[in-house]
Amino acid sequence: MTTGSSSTPSTSSTGRPDAGGAGISTFKGQDRALRAGRLGTAGLLLSVLAATAPLMVVAGVMPTTFAVMGIVGQPLLFVILGIVLVLFSIGYAEMSRHVHNAGAFYAYISRGLGGTPGAGAAAVALVAYSALQVGIYGLFGFEVSGLFATYLDTEVVWWIPALAAVLVVGALAWLKIDVNAWVLGVLLVIEVTLVVVFDVAAVGDPAGAGLSLHAFNPDTLTGAGVGTALCFCIAAFTGFEQAPVYAEETSRPHILVPRVMFLAIGFVAVFFAISSWALTVATGPSAIVGTSQKQSAGLLFFLTESRLGSTFTDVLHVLFVTGMFAALLSFHNVVARYAFAMGREGLLPRAFGRTSEASGAPGTGSLLHTVVSLVVVGGFALSDDKPAGDPTAPVLRLFTWGGNVGALGVTLLMAAASLSVVVFFVRRGAARAQSWRLVTSALAGLALLVIAVYTVKDFDVLVGSGPDSVLNVLLPAVIGAALVVGLVQGLVLRSRKPEAHARIGLGNEAFQLDKAAESAS
Repeated sequence: MTTGSSSTPSTSSTGRPDAGGAGISTFKGQDRALRAGRLGTAGLLLSVLAATAPLMVVAGVMPTTFAVMGIVGQPLLFVILGIVLVLFSIGYAEMSRHVHNAGAFYAYISRGLGGTPGAGAAAVALVAYSALQVGIYGLFGFEVSGLFATYLDTEVVWWIPALAAVLVVGALAWLKIDVNAWVLGVLLVIEVTLVVVFDVAAVGDPAGAGLSLHAFNPDTLTGAGVGTALCFCIAAFTGFEQAPVYAEETSRPHILVPRVMFLAIGFVAVFFAISSWALTVATGPSAIVGTSQKQSAGLLFFLTESRLGSTFTDVLHVLFVTGMFAALLSFHNVVARYAFAMGREGLLPRAFGRTSEASGAPGTGSLLHTVVSLVVVGGFALSDDKPAGDPTAPVLRLFTWGGNVGALGVTLLMAAASLSVVVFFVRRGAARAQSWRLVTSALAGLALLVIAVYTVKDFDVLVGSGPDSVLNVLLPAVIGAALVVGLVQGLVLRSRKPEAHARIGLGNEAFQLDKAAESAS
């Protein structure tokens, strides 16, 4: 006897159950399905772009890359990475037309490479996105503390606003995704607008070298630091790949998800390339490295102060914080949906595979991530013996450790997803029809794998730990440990619960197929 709706699920032209009809028709019932039709193109695009935190990249990642790697051609790197990620998205988007699952990466890998690799990917995704989000709390707390000191003349230790943000983000995650998309959208539009204003001001008032395009010269990408610079830059793109995570919450996932991915990649690549070029124009190509080393994360604010005034710079400081908050919301939503998908398929306790009755959001997964964030941020807070306003450990450690561990995990997931696209279509006998997509996926997978190798190789540079630090092994090993745990879980399920193992990656589709089978019998 079924526990869900008694109606027979409709099917699409591909013969797969179609979740796009009115209401929810699932084998496990409404509490096992995310609410469909809640997101359109605009809401999905805003949620995805918010995770990229444009202002945080322009004010934080770009100056750090210039300063640490000494490479002037960062704008060209963003163009190159944009091309690589477009190649990745061609196959990834096509896969999204066949697989609609909130556990996007691991669902795709499961359908291509099998349930056991899928279980490993699920664990990596959960840890990687959690690390990315929790890491941002460190920088968020420090920046809010700085705002209090500057504008209210009040000293507040970083972990107070950080812990407050954990609770606020967790509360918002219980609300409808529409509310979160609206919040994310407003913050995103404002911060992008302000960065564009700076870009225009920099072009209108260039440094002594004039309006130079030297940063796009391939000759600027010579030297040993190019591979590591790619690691810095690919972290800036993290977020675009999240669109399929929301597939079950759109009315037309086969159309909206690919559209949003390509819009996001195109916007991010162009926006970051132009903005990083504007930084070189504002300082002069020959001075960008030295100025970045001197100003560090204050580079953008230093440049806006002289061109746009103190009021604009003050607003930019505030938007820097709200942009991070938008990214926190977006990553939290993604982690909660991965936990939901894993709970629904037996990779986490069943309680995580239920949604909130009030909003249809994955409430238990959201609660889990809130608790984990509180524990991690609280642990760093307890280890902090520095005075308020000191950016050294553990504030910046939390940010750099979490960000780079998460970026490594996501890069490996993208490489594995590229391989799974190839295997998926070959096994379906569609290799000839999908040949050009398979070629682009293979090329993207190889490029992403090279970036992942450089990330591990130069982890000491990425986190500033020094060449002999044990952290160079321990931090990447977090992703390795997650992979091993997931693979072992997959092997155990295959041995002890083969039916559950067969469902990995199928998500709500498995329940619909079961229901259809019962109706036909």
